[in-house]
Amino acid sequence: MRVGILGPLRVAGREIGGARVRALLVRLALDPGRVVTADRLIDDLWPGDPPAHPTAALQSLVSRARREAPGMISSHPAGYALDVPPGEVDAWAFERLVRDGEVHRALTLWRGEALTDAAGLPFSAGPAARLEELRLTALASRIAADLEARTGEVVAELEGLVAALPLREPFHALLMRALTAEGRRAEALALFERIRAALAAELGVDPGPELRQAHLEALREAAPVPKGNLPARLTSFVGRAEDVARVRRSLRESRLVTLAGPGGAGKTRLAVETAAGLDIPDGVWLVELAAVTDVRAAVEGVFKATDLVAALRGSSPLIVLDNCEHVIEDAARVARWLLSELAGLRILATSREPLDIPGERLHQVLPLPEGPAAELFADRAAAARPELVVSREEAARICRELDGIPLAIELAAARLRTMPMSVLVAQLGDRLAFRGGRTSEPRHRTLRAVIDWSWNLLSEGERELLRGLTVFSGGATYEAVSRVCGGDLELLSSLVDKSLIAVSGERYTMLETIRQYAAADLPGRRQAHARYYTELAESAEPHLRTGDQLVWLARLDAERGNLDAALRHSDDPLRLILPLLWPWIVRGRWREMGEQAAAVLARVGEVAPQGRELAHGLCVALSRGELTEVVRESDHPAALNSWALGVVLLPADEVIRLTERGLDRLRDHPDPWVRSSALLVAGIVRFEYGTVAGAEDLLEPALAGFRAAGDRWGQWAALYWLSLVAENRGDFAAAVALAEEPERLAAELSGLETPLGPMTFLLRLGQLKGRAGDHAGAARTLDRAWVAAVRVRDRAWAEDGRMRDQARGADGRARDQAWAVAGRAGDQGLVARVMVARAELARRIGDLGEARRLLEAAMALDVEESAQFRALMRVEFARVCDEPAGPLGRALELMDGCSDRTVRATVLEGVAEHLPAPAAAELLGAARALRGIGESADPHVNDLAARCVRALGPDAFQAALGKGAAIPHPERHALDRLPTRR
Repeated sequence: MRVGILGPLRVAGREIGGARVRALLVRLALDPGRVVTADRLIDDLWPGDPPAHPTAALQSLVSRARREAPGMISSHPAGYALDVPPGEVDAWAFERLVRDGEVHRALTLWRGEALTDAAGLPFSAGPAARLEELRLTALASRIAADLEARTGEVVAELEGLVAALPLREPFHALLMRALTAEGRRAEALALFERIRAALAAELGVDPGPELRQAHLEALREAAPVPKGNLPARLTSFVGRAEDVARVRRSLRESRLVTLAGPGGAGKTRLAVETAAGLDIPDGVWLVELAAVTDVRAAVEGVFKATDLVAALRGSSPLIVLDNCEHVIEDAARVARWLLSELAGLRILATSREPLDIPGERLHQVLPLPEGPAAELFADRAAAARPELVVSREEAARICRELDGIPLAIELAAARLRTMPMSVLVAQLGDRLAFRGGRTSEPRHRTLRAVIDWSWNLLSEGERELLRGLTVFSGGATYEAVSRVCGGDLELLSSLVDKSLIAVSGERYTMLETIRQYAAADLPGRRQAHARYYTELAESAEPHLRTGDQLVWLARLDAERGNLDAALRHSDDPLRLILPLLWPWIVRGRWREMGEQAAAVLARVGEVAPQGRELAHGLCVALSRGELTEVVRESDHPAALNSWALGVVLLPADEVIRLTERGLDRLRDHPDPWVRSSALLVAGIVRFEYGTVAGAEDLLEPALAGFRAAGDRWGQWAALYWLSLVAENRGDFAAAVALAEEPERLAAELSGLETPLGPMTFLLRLGQLKGRAGDHAGAARTLDRAWVAAVRVRDRAWAEDGRMRDQARGADGRARDQAWAVAGRAGDQGLVARVMVARAELARRIGDLGEARRLLEAAMALDVEESAQFRALMRVEFARVCDEPAGPLGRALELMDGCSDRTVRATVLEGVAEHLPAPAAAELLGAARALRGIGESADPHVNDLAARCVRALGPDAFQAALGKGAAIPHPERHALDRLPTRR
């Protein structure tokens, strides 16, 4: 935890000096990542007695706190915020862990009284009381869980709690149960009388239901001889508390409850744990059916009676019919007969498919979610090798690989007794061979044996369909299954009933463990799969340029795993990759597109097959940056956009010629979308390489065409570049207006957490608002960008761990790709970009210290960003540092020879701020020439120009502008005029 307030304040593991500073940090830690207004802070820190100059006093206090906790407090126009994710503040982490049921871990975070450094300040009273109440509730839950295993220790702990909290009923009830369990019934009854009297005297109330129930248990003369035959627990029961509660509710409402789920999901253990906690006067009776063929005989054997109805009439037992699947018909008949004859009887059945009789209530026993699965793995690993420390992240990654199947998790954890963790991870691909202990039932001895049990119960048609379903990746719709596998709906439904596949929304899904077992070499089925998804992609592609774009993108997203698999296995990958290129462009998946194009090219070779020349040429362009003639002459969306957006490496003059020729060729194309796309590309190229002023004349009709077609991608691209044109001429208000719509469109297209999508727009929109004078709006937008950037970074770090796991045990190209992706995942470029934007805003509102702090932090990050970004970051740093010549010189060196004319112009304008009037005017002229404008609307640039006019006079200023516009290498010219760099 970076910030601890559950006890004396600790920041980054150390104590903080100054009582008022500690109180400020505690107050900010109650709302991590959120802005707390200055007025609120003043009221909370000086309640009723503010200092003479409260704002100044607060600023001074914040400065002291920043020295104590560097990099953690950020400024905003309205106040201040603690720049720490909620999960790194112990109070927030404590509440999340309690919500997740991890009370043991939650309670370890407490080091003393909550918010103790703000004790006496009114703002702390409510949160401190709430946290303490939650702590006591968690403590009661933890003690209740420990009661059975550590009765003696629990009694001592509870006696101390009861003494400290004489009116808190839950601890009294727990102590009464613990005393009763130790045979100290008289002490338990005396304790009840004391708490009953205290409640009446102090609060005027009677004991609640929990205390009354504990009292009734203590009043029983002696524990009756338990009826039933449930086995005693051998290991702890982890991760199914919610299932237990739901099954118990179901048993209260229904006389037959069936626990259905795949093999190894833990159905038997769940049934036993559920039944053991029920108060059944006539007992719980376990009937194990795994090794029997006659269900009625098995039930009679358990009750030692040949006339079951006569033996059980008038009683109300619970019968657990375990492992019904291999005798499902017989189990269903016996269950229906008994339930019809015995009104008090209830049955809890476990099976891999339902009994399918009237009155049955199903409870699906699914694989464990990640948190409980990791807890189970850690528990069993500790039993196998007590000295081994397993991190939660390691456990979670292993459990994901094992589909969260409890048996698989237990078998894997047991292997840690004989091998290191790294070896276990490498063996996960061979999970079917994991072996259990000597006393395990044969059908649970290995994962393969578990699935063998289900496989042997299938018909040949079901087996054939299950094999066929293994060609799908990420599930499939019924249409896809019927087209690729030809299986009828009855067979498919039967596999669902038998827990070998599942239904999730509109898709049929399969656990990876089942897939590994059933996978077979099915070349014919794989080609049918590839043909189906090729046809799907081809059908989708035209719709991606219309108002139905989002619907079809969502459909392709859902089939992404299948499309990737089809591309790998198809006999004709060039046919499939062609309709996939445009959705990759729309989603901003340029890197994936290039990698897939290179992989396809490696398979098909250097010579284009007949009829596939365009797809082959596009793969060459996307993987190597080379443009073939067939691509130059194509009107395919990918051909129109790939080279213009930086994929193809061509000289600027050739790009311009190519674009203008394409525009002439496609201006009258019958497809309005193609016409708009040609206008868009030409407008982009003119802005980047040609006459900037002429770009607007092409981009505006392109935008109109895309609006008419309903294509969101075309709209945001046209609006984005129109906004760049407005920004280039310094009209920031117009740029903001044009930038706000593409931010929404990009969010619809790819979601806030896609780095190539709306993050770019949020960041740029925040910068534009700041330059237009809307500082409050800029702060709000950049706050959103910051949250999104941190989320992307954190997910990237998680992906890094996942990819490194995949790299272990892989070989050749697969391993190299996995490590490459893992390396990329650690990039913090997004975070650095937002920090620089926030620094610019801080400078504009006068907080130069905050601006410098943010810029220094951004430059300290290990990021691999573009030369343009690094140059602009150094120009901004020069505005707030003591020695600007150094960063300005580096910025100019980065821009020398760069093709980005607008960024070069921005850098030259930033350098001009620091030069005498004659040199500054020359650089302004060079910047105007690069921008392709006569005069700028940027107030900052115009102020600089006015200073030069005052110093030089109008005529000399114009002459200097002209001289600067003619300089061939303005960056080198500017370098010569900088003061000596240190």
